[in-house]
Formats: sequence, C-alpha cells, structure tokens
Amino acid sequence: MDFLLSVLFALAAAFSNALATVLQRKAALTVPWSGSLRAGLMLDLVRRPVWLVGILAVITAAVCQAVALATGPLTIVQPLLVLELPLALVLGTVLLRGRLSRRGWMAVCAVVTGLALALVAAAPDDNLTHVPMDRWIPALAVCVAALAGLVAAALRRPEGRARAACFGLATAVSYAVTAALMKTSMHTLDDDGLTAFLATWTTYGFALFGACALFFLQNAMQAGPLVASQPAITLGDAFVSLALGITLYAEDVRTGWWLLPQLLGVALIAAGVLALSRLPLARTLAGGEPSGTGVQGSADADS
Repeated sequence: MDFLLSVLFALAAAFSNALATVLQRKAALTVPWSGSLRAGLMLDLVRRPVWLVGILAVITAAVCQAVALATGPLTIVQPLLVLELPLALVLGTVLLRGRLSRRGWMAVCAVVTGLALALVAAAPDDNLTHVPMDRWIPALAVCVAALAGLVAAALRRPEGRARAACFGLATAVSYAVTAALMKTSMHTLDDDGLTAFLATWTTYGFALFGACALFFLQNAMQAGPLVASQPAITLGDAFVSLALGITLYAEDVRTGWWLLPQLLGVALIAAGVLALSRLPLARTLAGGEPSGTGVQGSADADS
C-alpha cells in the first residue's frame, strides 16, 4: 500500500511541477520582457493570478514529493520525476496554445515507456528509514566534491553547451541530495513530530541543497541551450538518486540479466529527453525571450 502511495504522490509531484512551469511561463509572457534584471518584475508577476496559481503548484509539488519520499524508496520517487518534462510540454500545448509534432509525441512516448521498463525491471525495494552518520559523511563528501568540481569546470568554460551541461549536472546532484535528506527528515517528522523535525540537521541540509539546486539551475539555463542542460539535469538526478538510494538507504534493485531491460529503458529515456529538449516549445518553457510570432508560431516550427 505504501509503495502505491509513493508512486501516486511522485506522479502528483511531477504533474504539479510541470503545471507550475507552464503557468509561470504563461504569466511571464504577459509582462514586459527585458534582457537584464528588472526590479519591478516580481511586482508585475504577483499581480497575475496565473502566476500565483503557479506558486501554489510549486508548493503542492514539494508536499507531494515529501509524502512520496516518506512512503517509498528514493530509487522510485526521483526517477518518476523524469516525467516532469514531457508533462510540461503536453500541458504547454494546451495552456500556451502550442503544438507538439509527431516527433515530439514519439519522444514523450519514449520517455514514458523507458521509465516504465526501467522501473519494472529494477523493482526497487525500500529498506532503511533512518541513515546513520557513518553513511551520510562519505556520501555527502563525495557529492560536495562533485559539486565543487562541476562548478570549477563550468567556470573555466565560456558560455555554451559544456558550461550549461556542467551546471546542469550540479543541479542534478543538488536535487538528488535534497531528496535524500528530505526522506530522512520526513521519517523524523512522522516518527517524532514537528519539534524533532525542526531540530534535526537533515531538515536544514535539504533546505541548503535545495537552494543550491535553484541557483545552479538558473546558471544552467543562462549558460547555454536547453538541449545541453536539460538531459544532464533529468538523467543526472535519476542516476545520483539511484546511487544514494542504494548506498544510503540500502535500497535493493535487481541485477543480473535484469540489467538489460534496465539499460534499454535508460536509453529510451535519454533519447526521449534529448529530443524533447530540442523542441521550440521546450525552449519557450525554459524562459527564452518570446518570439515575435508568439508561442504558437514557435511551437509550430517543429512540425
């Protein structure tokens, strides 16, 4: 029952995040565009009800993810969030009056099919609910070292694909660590109450890494094309979460010949995400400058 609950809430989190992306982009398209920082941008946005609904969707997504992590394996919850990108594009075709070409729908199907195949073949199983410090210390040390290396590599490169990919991978690592820390905090909340939740270090840890993820995400989007950053974020989050689920929470996944369908599923996901990241509608949702022809014209260019 808990497994089914975690899947449902993970899917709800992916849908809410996708809806938030589309609604916030819809609101952004109604305010004056500027290529530089503008102090009045937030004041313009808060006057748009659609933007406020988007913020509500962000909060809903966070709550759903927290419940999913409290009731199911990290190796199930985080990979399911891969669906955020295809869901955002499907919702964008409705709310932004865009259009997905046949190639776009094939890419959506590839992501969904690949994710289902990989998860069914892996059959992740939950184990620990609280992680001892002798597991946390090396895991966090490796992740922080990876973040430092990725940021250093990004800063050594000019704006473009390589820089965007490095910041994208940094975002993915931050997302995965945030989820891992959140999982322990949610179990603390469930077992010991709000006071213990506010007193445990993992609560402040996931808040810190969550803030880092948002910072790296903005840099990834500004550094280069979405086709470089989005696959790194989407696939990196799933892979790092899988590693943390196995090493921290001792979650079990099937090995042996089951690795073959798992790898096939991962290949389908990678191909689908890469194709979706190339779509004009995906670039619109990522926050690029609105074109003179509007969203409809941009989306139709893919047909």
